[in-house]
Amino acid sequence: MKARRLVAIAHKESLHLLRDWRSLALALAMPLLLILVYGYALTFDLRHAPIVICDQSQSRESRELISLITGTPYFDLVGYVADTNNLSQYLIHGRAMLGLVIARDFAENIAAQRPATVQLLIDGSDANTSRLARGYAETVTALYSRTVMLRTVDASRLPGQADLRPRSWYNPDLRSQNVLVPGIIAMVMVVVAALLTSTTIAKEWESGSMEQLISTPVQADELIFGKVAPYFVIGMLDVALAVVVGRLVFAVPIAGNAALLFALSALFLCGALFLGLLLSSALKSQVLANQLAILTGFLPTLILSGFVFAIANMPQPLQWLTYIVPARYFIVILRGIYLKGIGLEILWVQVVFLAIYALIMLFLTRKKLVLRLE
Repeated sequence: MKARRLVAIAHKESLHLLRDWRSLALALAMPLLLILVYGYALTFDLRHAPIVICDQSQSRESRELISLITGTPYFDLVGYVADTNNLSQYLIHGRAMLGLVIARDFAENIAAQRPATVQLLIDGSDANTSRLARGYAETVTALYSRTVMLRTVDASRLPGQADLRPRSWYNPDLRSQNVLVPGIIAMVMVVVAALLTSTTIAKEWESGSMEQLISTPVQADELIFGKVAPYFVIGMLDVALAVVVGRLVFAVPIAGNAALLFALSALFLCGALFLGLLLSSALKSQVLANQLAILTGFLPTLILSGFVFAIANMPQPLQWLTYIVPARYFIVILRGIYLKGIGLEILWVQVVFLAIYALIMLFLTRKKLVLRLE
């Protein structure tokens, strides 16, 4: 492999990329679009869930409970109703996610130190959000019960109780963006790498210029690395853009070594680039290669990597399938560096798998091009 021919191929591919301004603009704008869309739209936090209240007690105690619930950022009061029939209309028409019913004897039961029942109705059509809303409502109600108990009973007579004091490591505020933004980097790299390089060799075959390349002394390795070089530069620029936007827009800092983050991102990027080149050389069709790049790159990264859906919650066959998805290991690396600040002493297993993946993609791409260039 001669550097002169490799540079010539890279220069030729760079000129094609610069002339195709649409692809270049897409490669630079897509990371910004993805990180903004996923960063803002995709969240596991509950905020401003609409709640409607049917207060049949109309007492000081019921108003205290309502004030405690509506005083949190988790719930927004959208109205009061006189009976449960009107309350159900809010849930049916989607104007409220939760309905709180306070019984008439609520204050009397509290004064008599009897259990006071409160009914919570939840729209379960969105299971995950409903589960979060129910958990927050139960927590607020338990806090109110504790306050009432301390106010009505002598604290010195209370039996001993376990005092749970939770502490969240690595993401103390439990912000979804701190978890999602690192994963978006993997999405960006797969999209840019696999989708753009999946058309490079196929374009040469469709335009008829591949025969001219075959007639030159260029070797397969020179063609592979020359084709990949411009997209590698763009991919690393996209990683830097995603890191900067994550820090400035979503306030997601890097707890670990930033240089290690970029180095391991480069390793994952190489594997994704070789995958796109393999599809391009195997299919010889830009349309087919692009579609297959989405099926083999983008979708597994979105669904099977642990980026959005926890792998432990998947059926066992799908959990086995995730072991062949390289983004699974890369997302562990990203979150480890971003959130935990760990290094190669812990992440070396994931690094080894990424290196094996990149070498396999390079080997398969080299094997496909050998039949055409030698």
